[in-house]
Amino acid sequence: MSGFGEIGAVAGIGTDLVDVPRIASLLERHGAAFLEKNFTPAEIAACKGKANAAQRFAARFAAKEAMAKALGTGFSGRITPKSLSIENAESGEPRAVLDDAAKARLEEIGARKMLVSITHLKEYAQAFAVAAR
Repeated sequence: MSGFGEIGAVAGIGTDLVDVPRIASLLERHGAAFLEKNFTPAEIAACKGKANAAQRFAARFAAKEAMAKALGTGFSGRITPKSLSIENAESGEPRAVLDDAAKARLEEIGARKMLVSITHLKEYAQAFAVAAR
């Protein structure tokens, strides 16, 4: 995976596991309101209408939780689910995208990069995040 040769130390680590049927239920019950509260427009475009959309959203939600844990904040203060997002490189590798508040927190903990790995199956989505110095 790219970027690992540059890591000097770990400033924070996080992981999360999400129940895909729970996300599917939230999508069914709350639709656009759930999406707009928790996902960026880029994430919605990457997942909505795709095969296994609930799995894709669940994996991104797990990544957001994992990144919030790596920052040491959870979702509190200026760090919201939309502060942290996942975009895919052309290779398919997930890339963490942080808003200004999340970038500021990353700097506060002495890190310069957020690394993330996501995976999903029919029932579960899982993510790991590392705030690297």
